[in-house]
Amino acid sequence: MTEGNHRVGRMTSADVLMAMEQVRRAAVRTPMVSSAAFDSLVGRRVWVKDESKQLTGSFKFRGAYYALATATSDQRAAGFIAGSSGNHAQALALAALHHHTTATVVIPSDAPTSKRVALDALGAQIITYDRHRDRRDALVQQIAHHTGRTAIPSSNHHAVIAGAGTVAWEMIQEVPDLAALFVPIGGGGLAAGSVLAALGHNPHLRVIGVEPATANDTHRSLRAGRLTPIPPPDTIADGLRHTEPALLPFEIIKPLIHDVVTVPEAAIASAMAYLWRHYSTTAEPSGAVALAGLLQATDRLPAGPVGVVVSGGNVDWPNYRTLLDTAMEIERNTDAAPVLH
Repeated sequence: MTEGNHRVGRMTSADVLMAMEQVRRAAVRTPMVSSAAFDSLVGRRVWVKDESKQLTGSFKFRGAYYALATATSDQRAAGFIAGSSGNHAQALALAALHHHTTATVVIPSDAPTSKRVALDALGAQIITYDRHRDRRDALVQQIAHHTGRTAIPSSNHHAVIAGAGTVAWEMIQEVPDLAALFVPIGGGGLAAGSVLAALGHNPHLRVIGVEPATANDTHRSLRAGRLTPIPPPDTIADGLRHTEPALLPFEIIKPLIHDVVTVPEAAIASAMAYLWRHYSTTAEPSGAVALAGLLQATDRLPAGPVGVVVSGGNVDWPNYRTLLDTAMEIERNTDAAPVLH
């Protein structure tokens, strides 16, 4: 594997490699799993990177931990704050414990109960907002200004991007001949870190982002060539309900990402069912989006193994059961195999 210092704007693939040195001290090296049965369904080898097994149940711990690891002692003394749908908030709260500091988190009032319970257990100060009425980032900055805390955005931060990129770096280390890599896109931090990691290994490795069709802000922005806001989206993938991409990740992925595909809600629920059945993985809707994208784009891929990032598994259990039951009932009634386009 070539570990070149490939530069994109102010960040390089070396930033991801440096993040690895810190992140490996605390984060779990999550498993790469495969399923012969699923491979036969899609006609290729598929490797799933299961970040539901990560600390706090999602890849977000990597970026939060690295952001605090690179913070100053004064910043750690004052504490940190973040706005999040839940996963970044949990990650920041645990990272704060690792670094002996404190965290305030600003989460939507409709965040899944499981995520709020976890935040309480981690000792975070919780502030809620209305995602349809309030401007979360403005609220975070206002609180940071009054309290002296340092804001750690969920995507728009160099260290967060580099830390997120360690997911792809581990995948490439374990399966160097990956032909394509599917990642979910919300704010864009994971996608940006992934394209940097891929660039340091093989510029021809296709990194493909996946969004819900109703939350297609990055898809629209890339086609417009600029940030293009959308109204607050309605999707079961609560972690991907962004109204526009974060600026720094967008500038990184704009020249490098191979494509962004969008998937309907039913396809996300079906991907959750496939992950449970074939990989014994409990994926939240946002975590299953990348597999849904693979099922939609498989006939447009080059030959070779494909990687899929399951970004998290922090599910609201009643909702998870409902989605799984519905998806599996549809499959039984239609005798459905994956829909391959």
